[in-house]
Amino acid sequence: MNAPEIKIDWEKYSHLFKEMEVPAKTILLNEGDVSRYGYFIKKGCLRLWFSNKGKDMTFQFFFENEGVSSVESFRTGEPSLFSIESIEPSTVLKISKKNFESIFMENPEYREFINETIFRRLNFYSKLFMSYIKNTPEERYKELLKNNPEIIRRIPQHYIASFLGITSVSLSRIRNRV
Repeated sequence: MNAPEIKIDWEKYSHLFKEMEVPAKTILLNEGDVSRYGYFIKKGCLRLWFSNKGKDMTFQFFFENEGVSSVESFRTGEPSLFSIESIEPSTVLKISKKNFESIFMENPEYREFINETIFRRLNFYSKLFMSYIKNTPEERYKELLKNNPEIIRRIPQHYIASFLGITSVSLSRIRNRV
């Protein structure tokens, strides 16, 4: 899910972002906490996940030049339904809600950028939801290979299995057949 191509003078707002280097497996937001920051990935990979009866359930990956937050929590102040975690060592730009809202109110291009980003994320969730209803795990894996080969190359197998809703053993069997 690539960010939309909208021209924004990011340098003008660079003072509102804090650059952070985070090691792999760093939790940026815990499920149940209120999201106070949004993140833009300069380098690395993050995942969104939640705990289901003690089992990690990954449902989205984010890579370079993508923004990520618990949008609902960030916007409403309600607890986040999921955690945000780095998968690889990453460099992210962090922005507070106050600074985010300042840019949002001041800049119509930024509002358009955010609206387009949220629409793309909603579209992704709709397709993911339908895929879980219509497709077998093997079909979901083939779809992932076709549409998101970067995930296959960069993400550890146990996270891919979690994303597909299967065990690592089942993923291994599927990979051997495909």
